[in-house]
Amino acid sequence: MKLLHVVPHISAEASGPSYSVPRLCQALAGEGHDVRLSCLGAARPVPGVQVDVHPQWPVAQRFAISPAHARALAHAADEVDIIHNHSLWSMVNVAAGWVVPGKRTKLVVSPRGTLSSWALGHSRWRKRLLWPLQRRVLARADLLHATSEAEYHDIRARGFRAPVAVIPNGIDVPPLVPRGPQEGMRTLLFLGRLHPVKGLDRLLDAWAALEGAFPDWQLVIAGKGEPAHEAAIKAQADRLGLQRIRFPGPLYGDDKAAAYRAADLFVLPTHSENFGMVVAEALAHGCPAIVSRGAPWSGLEREGCGWWVDHDVPTLQAALSHAMRLPESERRAMGVRGHAWMERDFGWASIAARMSAGYRWIKQGGECPDWVKTI
Repeated sequence: MKLLHVVPHISAEASGPSYSVPRLCQALAGEGHDVRLSCLGAARPVPGVQVDVHPQWPVAQRFAISPAHARALAHAADEVDIIHNHSLWSMVNVAAGWVVPGKRTKLVVSPRGTLSSWALGHSRWRKRLLWPLQRRVLARADLLHATSEAEYHDIRARGFRAPVAVIPNGIDVPPLVPRGPQEGMRTLLFLGRLHPVKGLDRLLDAWAALEGAFPDWQLVIAGKGEPAHEAAIKAQADRLGLQRIRFPGPLYGDDKAAAYRAADLFVLPTHSENFGMVVAEALAHGCPAIVSRGAPWSGLEREGCGWWVDHDVPTLQAALSHAMRLPESERRAMGVRGHAWMERDFGWASIAARMSAGYRWIKQGGECPDWVKTI
């Protein structure tokens, strides 16, 4: 099939949609599809995928307005089989719901966490302004895509009745590197965007209560965000008098992989995630994880590779204390189980095969795939 994927930007940071959308495109190309990716900015090529970059208006940049993109999308709607729209709340995404319905192509929409209660409450003025336009995209989609059961329920709670394919993001799973005897400081790692949704203020409060009891542990917070929020987080760390905390900035490529391999525990105390790619990355590198219930990772406990906890400081503090007190051998065994889980259920070939089946179903009919919910 001819597929066109739409996303506002592919930034240099290899996480979130900037990672998952290009990798999905590559995996679909590996399935034999003719795949193009349309965006307003790309920092790198995507092997095996044609990337179309369209100019963006220099005004009102938060809305990502591009008449050239809209024209290209309207033209593609008469030629391709599937247009797959990723994310919401920009005019790049709004355009799909206005130029695709009624044309040859079928429209698939992946909200990618933008319909959660927390996400809808953030930058509320812009979302209220765009909602009448954005709602049309979701209401007229032939298929919606959720990366978790929690996101499926968010979609239904907003009143959208189209079939929903529940397919997680994929992950590149590296070979598991055996760890030698532990030497030096042990590391509790947060890696990702520094943003209020991530709950770092609660992590710092929990760490402040634990730092003195665990002198052989350090907290590393790797990432970048809006300067004001970065400054607020660092000011909170100073105010709490934290001693063993590092802010190395954003990590990419080999540096990011090395950080996961060096970590003894990964933590994500988020308010809201549709998936939480960093959790999958940590597990793929053999690092057990502590994740709040704001992210859809209940399987951590089922698979014996981490903890899924309530999002409050006392609960987070208790989980961290328990995990850091475990014998090193037990944490490593949890990491091995997490790596095996990622290989089994989250490899890109498996994700692409499921997505392809969803595309074929809406385009050609036949038996509905098991992972597509029609009610």
